[in-house]
Amino acid sequence: MFGARSMLPVLGLASLLLVGACAAPARPPAPPEPADTALAQFHAQEVVFGPCEPYASSATDEALYGSGRFDCARVQVPLDYAEPDGPRGEVALLRAKARGEKIGSLLVNPGGPGGSGMNLVASLGASWDTGPVGERFDVIGFDPRGVGASTPRVTCWTDAEIDRGVPPGPYRFDVPDERSARDIAQRCVQNTPGGVEALTSVGSVNVVQDMDVLRAALGDEKLSYLGFSYGSELGAMYAEAFPQNLRAMVVDGAVHPELSEPDFRLTQFTAWQETFERMAALCATGPDCALGTDPAQATERFQDLVRPLQDRPLSTADGRELTYDDTIEAVTLMQFAEAQWPVVVRALDELARGRGEPMLALRDLAVGRGPDGSYGGSLDIDANLATRCMDNPRRTAEEHTELGRQAFAAAPFLDPGRPLDRAHYECEAWPEPVDRDLPWLGGVGGVDGELPPTLTVSVTGDPGTPHEGGIAMARLLGGSLLTVEGVQHGISLLGQSECVDEIVGGHLIDLRTPPADARCSL
Repeated sequence: MFGARSMLPVLGLASLLLVGACAAPARPPAPPEPADTALAQFHAQEVVFGPCEPYASSATDEALYGSGRFDCARVQVPLDYAEPDGPRGEVALLRAKARGEKIGSLLVNPGGPGGSGMNLVASLGASWDTGPVGERFDVIGFDPRGVGASTPRVTCWTDAEIDRGVPPGPYRFDVPDERSARDIAQRCVQNTPGGVEALTSVGSVNVVQDMDVLRAALGDEKLSYLGFSYGSELGAMYAEAFPQNLRAMVVDGAVHPELSEPDFRLTQFTAWQETFERMAALCATGPDCALGTDPAQATERFQDLVRPLQDRPLSTADGRELTYDDTIEAVTLMQFAEAQWPVVVRALDELARGRGEPMLALRDLAVGRGPDGSYGGSLDIDANLATRCMDNPRRTAEEHTELGRQAFAAAPFLDPGRPLDRAHYECEAWPEPVDRDLPWLGGVGGVDGELPPTLTVSVTGDPGTPHEGGIAMARLLGGSLLTVEGVQHGISLLGQSECVDEIVGGHLIDLRTPPADARCSL
């Protein structure tokens, strides 16, 4: 992530790539008392912080981590919590130390799955340097297991392969057959250090357990937490598994906890189309809009502009090519904040003139490609896949194909214009079954009064995790809802809304609960 405003596409990507699901409920087991179990050694470990430069996993990280403002560490966790004396992994942390009297640590997750909390916290350094949250908390960004500087890191594809579009797209429905699905799983097993055991350890159930180890190892009796997008799932699951260990929690851009995976995906496609049409209406007010002057015709104009790239990618000045998939990624992800729409419109105008460089630059920003051609930093594509495959139920090819048809009907601007005869789920051949019980959140807010008040922040025009999900999350947590009028995915503590930041900071610092009708606007 590249700063408060430019980080938003990556948070958008986080919600684009995550999926939810529902099934017969089965609650996580009660957390053990670490003093009486083998987990005590993990809770009691000493965390030694030092310079962050060795933790950089991309050129972007190197630039962010070298400021000297932060320090970093690793915390050991069991690879398998059922066998705490077995192989171990390490969760990497980046800390912005509290400037004043410290309440404790604030654990931050940016979403994904696969998002780097280290990168996010470093990107928002100015917020911690000036705001009240950075004064009262050690702000801790962590790379979840499998991501970035944490080990073992999930590895499936090379940077060159990502450039060529080899990884499957979770919203492209582009895995054509069983062999391709098997190849995806086989590549990830072969390339990930630790093989199957490491690859299949990265599900959210284990990440939630890791969060409690981090809490204890950092010396906090109770956890304070801020989670965006997929990070809302982690926060809610933690609240359910460890209610007695939670001090304060803010979730922003909440995933709808009551929808099945296909239903949640379809709400996303619907929201993307609505956002595209809003952006097209803005474009139509300016001169020479590539989408035309009639917003009703914008989808067709967009299709006419980008579909030819499927057969004839556009060469760029640096020797690369702008592909259809590149363009779809750029437009979809960069429209996740209304402030960025003019940039997307200009890139479309340039594309209409035969220049692909601006669009390719947007795509690189959105997916975390550094100037040296390396991927990583803000979001780990490989870990994203592996976590989703351990969290969400498998689908048959027939079910996945039908989902694709419904998705393109809901968001026709994303329709490639070719018949979707058969598509296989990218997780179809994963070497282990899912390990998350579903639904991943029950009604935990009133369980014996154990769960403290929580705050859900939800933007009314959120293109990635629609507003209805925030309403449902607040209700199931039994907590407060802050409604934010606007079009954006992720807003808390980004320095873009004094109204939001004051309410979020008040909740985290003083445990203040906003009134039931609390509203802000962008």
